[in-house]
Amino acid sequence: MGDLLQPWHLIVLAVVAFLLFGAKRLPELGKGLGEGLKGFKEGIKGITEPTPPPPVQHSAPVAPPPASTPTDPK
Repeated sequence: MGDLLQPWHLIVLAVVAFLLFGAKRLPELGKGLGEGLKGFKEGIKGITEPTPPPPVQHSAPVAPPPASTPTDPK
């Protein structure tokens, strides 16, 4: 089947992309593609490297509020 990414193939793909999207949209598409690949790599890296568990916070026991005593006015 041969090499898929020969120099002529890349040139033809670049010309087709230029004709389809124009000169103004190509930098935007490249930037979006680069950010997408970067996010994908970070996501894969996050899956393969386990994150440490969050620190356990110990809280003091909460005392119940004092009971109110009814006052007897005399």
